Amino acid sequence: MNQLITEVEASLLKTNLPPLEVGDTVKVFVKIKEGGKERTQGYEGVVIKQRGCGLGKTITVRRVFQGVGIERVFLLHSPRVEKITVQRKGHVRRAKLYYLRKRAGKATRIREQAQEKMTASGAPSPEALDVQETPPASA
Repeated sequence: MNQLITEVEASLLKTNLPPLEVGDTVKVFVKIKEGGKERTQGYEGVVIKQRGCGLGKTITVRRVFQGVGIERVFLLHSPRVEKITVQRKGHVRRAKLYYLRKRAGKATRIREQAQEKMTASGAPSPEALDVQETPPASA
């Protein structure tokens, strides 16, 4: 039975999703129907939770709007979610960031993850490693 479910779900899974982690600042573009028209609206915030797998995978995105914290749950593989872009990669040490609910202002900042520059071969570049060549000592 499980094999049958995964085969059916495989055709419905999106392949264009970026790698998301808790602590990332993302912008989720959602299709919204208003009357007979349909438009796309962006929702930007911090991913505070991920749950599920496969077709039922969701993320919870938190943002503060006019001093009020708003959390919204997005089904990643839903046809309503048009695209997701990662604005910043966050460095956190927790799987769930529920502690952000109790904080306000600058206390809600998340440290940005250091990005390594890569060369074409896939190895870190010398600039990323901060390797400084020392001149030979003269005798």
